[in-house]
Amino acid sequence: MRVNDIDWTTWQPQQRATLLFVIRDGQILLIRKKKGLGAGKINGPGGRIDNGETPRQGAIREIGEELCVRPVDVRPGGQLSFQFVDGLSLHVHVFTATGCQGTPQETDEAEPLWVPLDRLPYDQMWADDAHWIPLMLQGKRFRGRFTFDGDRMLDHRLVIESDEGERKEI
Repeated sequence: MRVNDIDWTTWQPQQRATLLFVIRDGQILLIRKKKGLGAGKINGPGGRIDNGETPRQGAIREIGEELCVRPVDVRPGGQLSFQFVDGLSLHVHVFTATGCQGTPQETDEAEPLWVPLDRLPYDQMWADDAHWIPLMLQGKRFRGRFTFDGDRMLDHRLVIESDEGERKEI
């Protein structure tokens, strides 16, 4: 399944979710996910958006539930749309934060990991992460579309968006 095989104008995600990355002092706060989609992988804290929540509210709630911290200076980073061969479809709002209140704690959902920005463990992460995380770390706004068969990425398209509304596909 290729990205261009999907009519994205009518595509509707089954789930809406968030990722929130705390970036400070040359490090990024990641998690080793313990359960659910991507269990065992390293990822950013996040999860499903509850009914009535904005994506930002959901991101803040999720990092609190997963790591017992409250993010500081939360900013939008991008949006990701995923279509899996098995039918799962997911739309993810990505946020960054410049810090957090509290010390990240391990929970039944996640183990916190502070990782140097120049040593991200892409080999233990979802395959799409290596494509858009560098854009996020550069402060670029982006939209990505990805197709997956289980853990295997089949195809992707990324667009960088400027504040002036310009779009550049990469």
